[in-house]
Amino acid sequence: MAEITKAMGFRHYALVHHVDLKPAVRSVHIVDYPQDWVERFQARRLYASDPIHRASHRTNVGFAWSAVQSIISLTAADRSILAEAYEAGLGDGFTVPAHIPGELNGSCSFAMAAGEMLDHRQLPLVQLVGSFAFEAARKISRIHAPQSECPSLTERQAECVALVARGKTDWEISQILGIGQETVIQHVKDARDRYGVTKRTLLAIRALFDGQISFADVFGR
Repeated sequence: MAEITKAMGFRHYALVHHVDLKPAVRSVHIVDYPQDWVERFQARRLYASDPIHRASHRTNVGFAWSAVQSIISLTAADRSILAEAYEAGLGDGFTVPAHIPGELNGSCSFAMAAGEMLDHRQLPLVQLVGSFAFEAARKISRIHAPQSECPSLTERQAECVALVARGKTDWEISQILGIGQETVIQHVKDARDRYGVTKRTLLAIRALFDGQISFADVFGR
């Protein structure tokens, strides 16, 4: 990371999941920012409130930090955080979001030193490097992690859950799919059991979050 960061003309990099650092949470956290800023960032637990992190949750493509206000509305607190980061030595930067269903949000960021100009001609390359770098770090972090399989739904269970997410009753689902109401009830129960949840709403959220159903399944048909 240090070599490619320098080759692309940046001074600093950060590969991180957007989560508070706790022993129980296995996450990617590889940061080469000024130490003073890293310590302040951690002490104030800015992982979720940091404006760059928040902006990365609103897009799937990389963005320059100077353009963050075109993605989210900046509060006075946001502007204060960005000003403090600049005073600590971080200038403009570029962040590549990392969103994987069922996992923590993360990002790969590259930063200039304060006062240096960002070379926008490099940004398509930075997007590629950031995506591959985060995936490599993610795989390394999972090598020794306890493996927990994502619950897998059958095709019929997924169809029922998608219709549950649309607010359909068991009877309505049975009419749409052409199967018995009791069969629908059993499919939904089996899906809840696989996720270990009791509420239909929570089942739909978990299945959507894990990629078992998609937004197109819920809204697009």
